[in-house]
Formats: sequence, C-alpha cells, structure tokens
Amino acid sequence: MFDGDFRTQVDRGVQPIGLALVNMGITADVMTLVGISMSAVAAVVIGSGHLGWGLLLMVLTGLPDLLDGAIAKAAGTTSTRGAYFDSVSDRLADIMLFSGVAWFLSVNVEGQIHMLPVAVMGLAIMISYQRAKAESLGFDAKGGLMERAERFIALGVGLFLGSFSVNLLLGVLWIMFVLTAITAVQRFFKVWKQASVGRPVPAPGPASRRRAREARRSARGVETSRRRKSGRS
Repeated sequence: MFDGDFRTQVDRGVQPIGLALVNMGITADVMTLVGISMSAVAAVVIGSGHLGWGLLLMVLTGLPDLLDGAIAKAAGTTSTRGAYFDSVSDRLADIMLFSGVAWFLSVNVEGQIHMLPVAVMGLAIMISYQRAKAESLGFDAKGGLMERAERFIALGVGLFLGSFSVNLLLGVLWIMFVLTAITAVQRFFKVWKQASVGRPVPAPGPASRRRAREARRSARGVETSRRRKSGRS
C-alpha cells in the first residue's frame, strides 16, 4: 500500500542526502552491504532476547535500504545489476529478521509457535516471487494489504509490544500471517485476471534491441549487394 506516490515522495525527499553521500565517496553497493550487515546484527540481538535494542537496529536497517537508491540516482549508476542486488538484499534481510524472531520464540515459548514467523516469512517470499514472476511476463502484481513496508512496520510494533509481553508479539505475528496470506491471494487473482484477458508483449530488452539492429543492418547489406550485382549485369 505504501508503493506508488508515497514511495516516490520519499525518494524525492532523500535525493539531497544521496548526493551528499556520493560526494563523500559512498557507493550504492556499499550502502546495501551495510544494510545487510545491520540486519544480521539486528537478528542476533532479537534472537538473544533484547527486543528493544533489536527494534532500534531494525529501524536503522531501513536507512541503508532507503538511501542506496538515492545514491545510485545521484551518481548516475542506476542499473539492472543494482536493482537485482537491492532486491536480493531485501529478501535476505527479511529472512534474517524473521529468523531472529523465530529464534527468540524457540527459547522463550514452549511448543512449536516459533514456526509462526517462519510461516510469515514464507508467505512474504511468495508475495515477492509473485511480483517478480508477473513482471517478467509483462503483468502488474503490485499492491495488497501487507507489502514489505507494512511488514516492516508491523514487525516493529510487534517487537515493541513484545518487550512487555510475548503474547502481544504473538498477536501481531498472527495478524501479519493473516494479512500476508490475504495479500498473496490478492496478487494471485490480480495476475490471473490480467492473464485471462490476454498476455501482453513484454518490452524488448537491450539484447533484443541489439539483435534487431544487427538484423536490420544485415538486411540492408544484402539489399545493397543485390543492387550492385543487378547494376553490373
């Protein structure tokens, strides 16, 4: 739900910060690696039972994720490689954070309830896969009740409440599970409806455009050769 206009406004607001970081010699890849490292530390802190400090660290992990794109734009280094790296790092950060919560629950709560954050994480990965696969086929799978930004906020609320009572954390996790499952269903039927109407033709990538140019040059060369032979005859 926070995609679209909200994200665009935030990106516009951090552009000056991105430019300042570029002038300091910081690259987008470095910022992404910082975010991954901070997520790992946050997961360990959460798993060890320090939910308040884990919440603080988790909030701080959002800064590198927000700034790496601003740095790339300011430096003029935006690329598909950078977008791929950023997307993979987001999934890795999610896995580490939810694993930290599962670790905490496995130590502090009896039974198998520690599998609840694992289930939420699995659904979150499913949502991300749905979007990636749909976009590779030329469809739109954005939207839903519980996208990454909403999960980030909800998990933060859960960690805050969990510092007072584990049951409150579990309550938030159950809400996240239900809303994430609904989002997965929403995205599935959104793409299913688009695919039922007709498959769009994806925009040609750089490789396809290059092959098309080579084919046109080859065709012009053949035509020129034929004209020359026709003129000599």
